[in-house]
Amino acid sequence: GAEGLEKIIARYEQPWTVYYFIVAENENVGVIRVIDKKDAGRKRISPIWIMPEFRNKGYAQAAIFAVEQMHGCHHWCLDTILQEAGNIHLYEKMGYHQTGRMDKINDCMDIVFYEKD
Repeated sequence: GAEGLEKIIARYEQPWTVYYFIVAENENVGVIRVIDKKDAGRKRISPIWIMPEFRNKGYAQAAIFAVEQMHGCHHWCLDTILQEAGNIHLYEKMGYHQTGRMDKINDCMDIVFYEKD
């Protein structure tokens, strides 16, 4: 979604936040943000984004796998739009399961929450 520059900068400067560029063929094709407070809480992916022309090529899956290896492969969470079937398929294929929590944004959009242990 569209965010103001101040909000993006504030997130970038959080000490528990790490952004990684997703690179393919020597080109930045996306970004993934990991929130890892290095405590007993879950690590969080929020957001992951791939440029449209590079989607459905396995880059998001590879990026998620890479950050899980770097930050520890257990105790993760994320959320996504229920109506985005591609996102749902990706996360469930990677072992994430719905928590049962769903937030209704409007008649056309619901946010569903996932965890991976």
